[in-house]
Amino acid sequence: MTTVLVALVCLAIGWSLGRWRQGVAENRGEAAVRRALTEYFPSPAYHLLNNVTLPTEDGTTQVDHILLSRFGIFVLESKHYTGWILGNPSAAQWTQVLYKKHYKFQNPIHQNRKHIVVIAKLLDFVPVEHVRSVVVFTGDATFKTDRLPGVMPLAELKSHVAGFAVEVMSENRLQFCVGRLEFYRKAISKQTDVEHVEHLRRKFGDAA
Repeated sequence: MTTVLVALVCLAIGWSLGRWRQGVAENRGEAAVRRALTEYFPSPAYHLLNNVTLPTEDGTTQVDHILLSRFGIFVLESKHYTGWILGNPSAAQWTQVLYKKHYKFQNPIHQNRKHIVVIAKLLDFVPVEHVRSVVVFTGDATFKTDRLPGVMPLAELKSHVAGFAVEVMSENRLQFCVGRLEFYRKAISKQTDVEHVEHLRRKFGDAA
């Protein structure tokens, strides 16, 4: 087998493993958001990071997607739900109503707020107002309470992000942001996920 052929085989295996790891790491909602971001906001104008686990003072935090651009940094939390969604910005939990049954889940705005804090600290040279929270609901869930700024169905994601058209950083600064996040993120692996889940259990108990 020639050197070139060996290299091609290794490249194919590496690509396949990467796709497999990506599929394992993300759920259905995350996959839908990733596909939309990749289609609507391609490189080099935008740079997308998925399933990013970052260190914190007390453990780790896991971010679904970070979309970096000269127009700002978008930190996305994705949720895949059906039924009705009842949410209050100040409540610790929101409610999903499905076939008259009520299910509680963590307020995604609060979840993403911690992500914003961690990313803003790592990118301390970027004004915090340019690090923006976006909560995206996939599936066919319907909001039965007033929808909040920065919270939207997948169908509105493109217009929301595209609405930020004023450049707030240079291409060099953007690449520096990408490099710093890539440096600090933990490897996408089963071990990383296990460690993150254990951190959540220590912090929130079995409900995490």
